[in-house]
Amino acid sequence: MNNLKFGLFSSLSDKEKKLIKKGPQPDSIDPMLATLSHRRFSDENWLFERKLDGERCISFRTGNALHLMSRNNKKLNNTYPEIVTALAKEEISDFITDGEILAFDKNLTSFARLQNRMHISDPEKALDSDVKVYYYIFDLLYVNGYNIERLPLRKRKNLLRQAFKWEDPIRFVQHKNEDGEEYFQSACEKGWEGLIAKNAESRYIKGRSKQWLKFKCINQQEFVIGGFTEPEGARIGFGALLIGYYEEDELIYAGKVGTGFDDKMLKNLSERLKDNIEKSSPFKDNNDLQIKNVQWVKPELVAEIGFTEWTEDGKLRHPRFLGLRRDKRPQDVKREAPE
Repeated sequence: MNNLKFGLFSSLSDKEKKLIKKGPQPDSIDPMLATLSHRRFSDENWLFERKLDGERCISFRTGNALHLMSRNNKKLNNTYPEIVTALAKEEISDFITDGEILAFDKNLTSFARLQNRMHISDPEKALDSDVKVYYYIFDLLYVNGYNIERLPLRKRKNLLRQAFKWEDPIRFVQHKNEDGEEYFQSACEKGWEGLIAKNAESRYIKGRSKQWLKFKCINQQEFVIGGFTEPEGARIGFGALLIGYYEEDELIYAGKVGTGFDDKMLKNLSERLKDNIEKSSPFKDNNDLQIKNVQWVKPELVAEIGFTEWTEDGKLRHPRFLGLRRDKRPQDVKREAPE
């Protein structure tokens, strides 16, 4: 049966059929990334989705072979075995999807709660965890032997909606059309992290693009850990983390973060940090750092940090630790700047 005439592709116009390409499924995908924007707008040619606070996940299925991969191409099957099982039950058996693994604290997504699953690598322990996870899919890149990345986003989402059964823990990422400003205000009132605005006519572009924009209610991004201070009083593990971001090959100091940790995280993270202790600072501006009782570490760990704003001298105001990330290389951590 010809897929272009029947089934999933029957709704494509002749022009759209010329945009899809038959060929073998690729082994990996460099995911499309959104650009931070302070410009809020409404536009009938854009879609507006809830910004998801979880772990990016690309799923690959070819027959009985199914792989979940992180943003930096690490396999996630053993961490989220229930997602593998659910995708394996789908009737469609040849696809690549893009989405996010999420955990919830009541009705809000919680990256901090997801931490209790992200670092489990034993599938039995993962299934025994009390952290329930869901795979929210927002894009379809390959299906039934065809690469569809060049199709407009709106058409890819239509095909995605048709392709799956949408039974938990697999969920479709809903969107709103046109009314981005009103939706953003509602998102912030509900305590969401923000929205992703997407050009409805855009193709899937590898890497960072202004065809997808981040509207943030709260400031949050990744930072590299370059040191820690010793604990004081009854505090265990460490006092605060010294964090930064890269400009080219230089690590720029962005401040200290000492809140957002529970005792378990303080203990576990302290052990990892002490295995990476270095004699000298990894930061560019080490001579300007007047910090007592500090231990420097190799800049190998990446943390997700929430904060209120940047100060005029380039430091974070009221930073709060949200968790460790494993899906981004330290060298790729840059200061996010609005477009």
